[in-house]
Amino acid sequence: MSDVVKLEIKNNIAVLTLNDPDRLNALSMEMVSELHKIIKKINNGEIEARCLVITGAGRGFCAGANLIEGAGQSSFDEIDPGQALEEYYHPFLIDLKNLQIPLITAVNGVAAGAGCSLGVFGDLVYASRSSYFYQAFKFIGLVPDASSTYVIPRKIGLARAMEFSMIGEKVSSEKALEWGLINYVVDDEILMKTVMETAKTLAEGPTVALKLIKQLYWDSFSNNFEDQLSAESKAQTIAGKTEDSKIGVMSFIQKKKAQFKGK
Repeated sequence: MSDVVKLEIKNNIAVLTLNDPDRLNALSMEMVSELHKIIKKINNGEIEARCLVITGAGRGFCAGANLIEGAGQSSFDEIDPGQALEEYYHPFLIDLKNLQIPLITAVNGVAAGAGCSLGVFGDLVYASRSSYFYQAFKFIGLVPDASSTYVIPRKIGLARAMEFSMIGEKVSSEKALEWGLINYVVDDEILMKTVMETAKTLAEGPTVALKLIKQLYWDSFSNNFEDQLSAESKAQTIAGKTEDSKIGVMSFIQKKKAQFKGK
């Protein structure tokens, strides 16, 4: 595995750290490729985990695309920005959307550009109190990408999404929470401790049901009402046949905490 990402797995929790702190973890093509490899391994079962946490090393989560690489290396000389998205970012983001386990993003410091897109992509998004979110694309004459124009308006509405991208002001963690862009703001020094407590809860949960919950909410964006009801019933049939469902029902009857197996 490349040094630009770091993967640690403990107690069924995978912690994936963007690891280029000198550049505020700016996304190089190498980093995106390494992230994608790990996500694919989680999805195909090669890496066993029941919850994934993504965070950044050092004083920032992710400062966006690595523009230094883009200005001087052949990977960007030969590929226009749109093509780079098609070849690197989009396959990664599609597989991340289809992740088979819960995803928590732990945003520390700056989350700008594509780093903002990744930061708010989590099923649950935690941010340190000093962190901020920044749609900086307009300042380099580009448009929001890496799923920004899909995810962000669905979280905060069209008016605020337009403001976020067209005015381009930095949005504090507190304002991001107020807008509904993220789920939690915690003090800097306890960010990862708090995130890992939630990750433990999810990793001990009914993994199949949690996967289906993710899928249902994503699909609801494109389904009509009747299709969504049908999707719910199909998902419920699948969930109801799992070992965890049987454990959950029996534990409820016996009035004790369920010990789910993730199956």
